[in-house]
Amino acid sequence: MQHRHFLIHKPYGFISQFVCDKKKKKLLGELYDFPEGTMAIGRLDEDSEGLLLLTTDGKMSEYVRSSKIEKEYYAQVDGLIDEIAMEKLQNGVEISIEGLKYQTKPCKAFKLDPAPVFPERSRRIRDDRHGPTSWVSITLTEGKNRQVRKMTAAAGFPTLRLIRVRIGALNLSDMPTGAVEEITNLVECLEK
Repeated sequence: MQHRHFLIHKPYGFISQFVCDKKKKKLLGELYDFPEGTMAIGRLDEDSEGLLLLTTDGKMSEYVRSSKIEKEYYAQVDGLIDEIAMEKLQNGVEISIEGLKYQTKPCKAFKLDPAPVFPERSRRIRDDRHGPTSWVSITLTEGKNRQVRKMTAAAGFPTLRLIRVRIGALNLSDMPTGAVEEITNLVECLEK
């Protein structure tokens, strides 16, 4: 069987699933006619956007989710993030995973200045009356549930908007929101 792989720019408000028992949830199958057996590699929660890989190959899913492949996120955070908070993110912070304390691994993290430009989200974040915001880049080799959001909150700067911009060597670049591209050799694309 020839496995198939897809790159998608997941929009805000969609869940990273094809079936859901909750009504009124937007599913990935609404964006493209994926083949039977397609699964998301990792997840982006409903409020998160950006690069998501899908595959029909379970072994490929395990490889991409492993610590061998970096995942980079851009987070718009509440307030003007300072060097102390950036150092906390870089060195690892304590977060809660399923009610247990977890120390995140050291990671690459830096402030994005100027702020990146992305299309408006279907639901506005907020406006300037609520105070300033800043953008940070966080690159992880692990992927705990809502990890980036928990990390920025633990550093004192809650995430307002979260966009995954890179998985391995694959970049979101100028891919339009909701767009889907099929990839023929995923391993080569990830390791370029």
